[in-house]
Amino acid sequence: MGNLNRTLFTEENMRRLETNSNVQHVSETNITYTPEFKLAAVKAYEEGETPAEIFIKAGFDLDLIGHKKPKQSLKRWRDTYATFGESGLKEERRGRGSTGRRKTGALSAEEELKLARAKIKFLEAEVDLLKKLEALERQRKKH
Repeated sequence: MGNLNRTLFTEENMRRLETNSNVQHVSETNITYTPEFKLAAVKAYEEGETPAEIFIKAGFDLDLIGHKKPKQSLKRWRDTYATFGESGLKEERRGRGSTGRRKTGALSAEEELKLARAKIKFLEAEVDLLKKLEALERQRKKH
């Protein structure tokens, strides 16, 4: 995201955040919340609680995590929940451990066929181009 005014947590703040049972992991720039908290937060929001209320009730200090964090996080979690359901909130969808991209094995037969056809088209075009290049080379050598 390249956000320049992102909060950097001090060692002490990271320790403080890690004592919260709703936190799975804390780095200098990032808090990973537990799937249970994300789900509970989405449900509490649906029942009319504000993002700030949800985070404060869960023991977060908004001066520490940033006052925009609850709203931003809830927006992201609600979108994820709407698209992927509960399982979407249970898997980490960002960064290195992300399962966002499906493995090739997960393609349907139809998708695999589409991919294979596209690859064949590409390779045929490549062969045509090489043949034309070869013909041009031969012509140049004759002259």
